[in-house]
Amino acid sequence: MRGGLHLRFLIGMLATLLLVLGVMGGVWWQQRAAAREQAQISREAMHQMAFTSMERRGEGLANLLADSLVNPLYYFDMVRIGEVVRSALQQPDVMYVLVFDDQGRVVHDGSHDVPDFGQAMDDPLAGAAVESSELKVQWTDRQVDVAQPIFIGDERIGGVRVGLSSAGMATLERDAVATLSQRSEQAIQRNLLWMAGLFGTLLLIGFAVSMLLSRGVLRPIGELAQAARRMEAGHFDLKLDSQRNDEIGDLIRAFGRMGDSVSRHDRDIRRIAYGDSLTGLPNRLAFRELLDESLQKTLASKAELVLMFVDLDDFKRINDSLGHDAGDEVLGQFAERIRHSVHLGGDQDAVVARFGGDEFVVKLGGPNVRDAAAHVAEAMLAELQQPMLLQGRQVFLGASIGITVCPQDGQSSSVLLKNGDIAMYQAKLAGKNCYRFYSKAMDHAVGRRVQIEHDLRGAWDRGEMKLVYQPIFRLDSGQLVGAEALLRWQHPELGIIPPSVFIDVAEQTGLIESLGSLALSQACQAALRWVREGAAPFVSVNISARQLRAGNLPEVVAGTLASSGLPPDRLHLELTETTVLSDEEQAIKTLERLRELGVKIWLDDFGTGFSGLSHLRRVPVDGVKIDRSFIADVLRDPDDLALTSAIIAMAHSLGITVVGEGVENEGQFAVLKERGCDHAQGYWLGRPMSGSELARRLVS
Repeated sequence: MRGGLHLRFLIGMLATLLLVLGVMGGVWWQQRAAAREQAQISREAMHQMAFTSMERRGEGLANLLADSLVNPLYYFDMVRIGEVVRSALQQPDVMYVLVFDDQGRVVHDGSHDVPDFGQAMDDPLAGAAVESSELKVQWTDRQVDVAQPIFIGDERIGGVRVGLSSAGMATLERDAVATLSQRSEQAIQRNLLWMAGLFGTLLLIGFAVSMLLSRGVLRPIGELAQAARRMEAGHFDLKLDSQRNDEIGDLIRAFGRMGDSVSRHDRDIRRIAYGDSLTGLPNRLAFRELLDESLQKTLASKAELVLMFVDLDDFKRINDSLGHDAGDEVLGQFAERIRHSVHLGGDQDAVVARFGGDEFVVKLGGPNVRDAAAHVAEAMLAELQQPMLLQGRQVFLGASIGITVCPQDGQSSSVLLKNGDIAMYQAKLAGKNCYRFYSKAMDHAVGRRVQIEHDLRGAWDRGEMKLVYQPIFRLDSGQLVGAEALLRWQHPELGIIPPSVFIDVAEQTGLIESLGSLALSQACQAALRWVREGAAPFVSVNISARQLRAGNLPEVVAGTLASSGLPPDRLHLELTETTVLSDEEQAIKTLERLRELGVKIWLDDFGTGFSGLSHLRRVPVDGVKIDRSFIADVLRDPDDLALTSAIIAMAHSLGITVVGEGVENEGQFAVLKERGCDHAQGYWLGRPMSGSELARRLVS
């Protein structure tokens, strides 16, 4: 039972009544004890008074008889003695009168024949009565014996004994005590009735106070508590008011005003907490609540429900190259296109939400929901591939979509969200700008990624990793002038793991810093061996964004060059364009320090980061590598040919060397050579090879 105020009051009231009852019981017990003590004292006092009275009466009668019997006893006048004795025996309570001589022999007992005449008195009191020379009073349970010696002059001639019965006095005493006890008991009963009446009055007062407390205080407080529980459950329509002018009324009215205020704030907070300020879509929190409700209805009706995870491909490139304002504009247009595509699907109850960043989630229902999801995904991809106009230029973006179906893939929101995220990740691995339905096999892929992360730690020390070198040639002479160091991983169980897989894992876990340092050191040692064998090619090593952001890259490079002995101009460091542009100011400072060491700086994947001439003028680089995506279509796409030609011309105007990546055929080689490109690399020119094989090719 909850210890409320009413219960506490009742417990306190009960304790008080029990205390009062205990006090009354103590008083009643004390009164009875006092009455018993008073009766005992009265009994003793009456007993004492009665026997004192008998003693005095016996003394007076004995003295009177002694005076009357002096002469008759001296002259031995038996007749006179008999008359005196019989006269005394007629008085109330006189049991016997014995006249005896100085030897203690019976002279007269009031009878006519005096049967004990001349015999010695043999009762227990006789000895003390005969021997006493003065008045002697003796007591037994039944009588008072008073003995008075009789003298003539100084000569004792005998004595007289008077025995008075105590039975009558005891009867009077018992009657008096009984009367006293009866009156005392009556007084106690009256007091008990008074105490019972007082206790009953206290009970009535307690009941009345309890009712007043319940009606005037506890019931309003209970109503306020119920209103608070309604507010806690999200119901703010309390409508509390009171006409009372006391503190309780003030509290009720204040509580009502508080409910109105909380209701207003709740609406504002829900609008902020459940909505995305940038796109106007529901956010993650709102979507989770909507999803939980939809799942209950879906499972109850044995229907189906689909979640679609939509993630913008390479969105970070927008923020890094064009700024966050442009990124926000992209997200706004992206959200509007998703809404349009979903509405084309025909599901009026569909929900589109932004989970954060560039990730959106769509909930679809209805019949044939799997086919409908595929149709919406295709329409969405087609819509999202349309160019977006940002800062006066067209930007082409794509999206990766992961789809999961309830109840086949899961029946809880957490499981469905996890599966949808896994499917979306698989769409990215499949090349992006596509959609994938979740399957249990994808869980295996996720487990494989976890295994890769675990096995990547220590893979270098176990000898599973090695560097291979892809040769770089001059286009005008066909001379091998350098090589790009590429990291390869031969897993003992999974076989060769592509760099696109394990480099991404290493970047996310931070292992890229240690792997990058080890690769840099081994590449410098290999290049030094080439120099000692009579060749003088350079070696280019890729630097990740995490290594650049670490801040100690110049010190790491300087230490590696010092320990290996490689001339600094034989080392080229490659950084992607987006890596440099993500923090251009800090990157420029780091690159300047690296160039002071004598190493060369190249921009890799140039043309994919929306950079231009202004960036190349500010960033201290020695060369750029045209991204393979432009080289691949240089023979078929006039735009790619024009862009490639522009990059070459722009770089040469700044004195920057240009390398074409991904040369796969003679036609691409010829186009690059015709446009004046300095260097080229690709499978048509040479595949990645070991350091010793490259050394043999250098001297051949």
